Amino acid sequence: MTSADHATGQAAHHAAALRGAGLRVTGPRLATLEVVERHPHVDAESVAQAVRERLGTVSRQAVYDVLHALTDAELLRRVPVDGRRTRYELHRHDNHHHLVCRRCGRLEDVPCAVGAAPCLTPHDDLGFDIEIAEVVYRGLCSTCREST
Repeated sequence: MTSADHATGQAAHHAAALRGAGLRVTGPRLATLEVVERHPHVDAESVAQAVRERLGTVSRQAVYDVLHALTDAELLRRVPVDGRRTRYELHRHDNHHHLVCRRCGRLEDVPCAVGAAPCLTPHDDLGFDIEIAEVVYRGLCSTCREST
């Protein structure tokens, strides 16, 4: 399979995912999904820049609107790095968590803590039917810890 065939297959897959989520297939939505697939854990500004490079005149706000729509449709997953920064990845519904270095911002996927979703449950669920637990572990990565 050539890279052009792979790209065509990805675009068709993303178009089907958009339709399945009840969203129109647009250039900015397809480009955003392709960028996030190619660069997992990417920040919104980098997505906006890559989409503009690919499509030309697309406003930053339009890309931010696309990121929100795709997250709401559960095609993308928003990963909070800290109080101000967020990164995005394709939502694969695979029940994994994240490690974030509080110094350099390195972000890594880690498997679920225990078994299937929700792998963690609160002491008191207050009557909620819990479906998923999203966990972000924060600390220092080995590189930052060694340079301390």
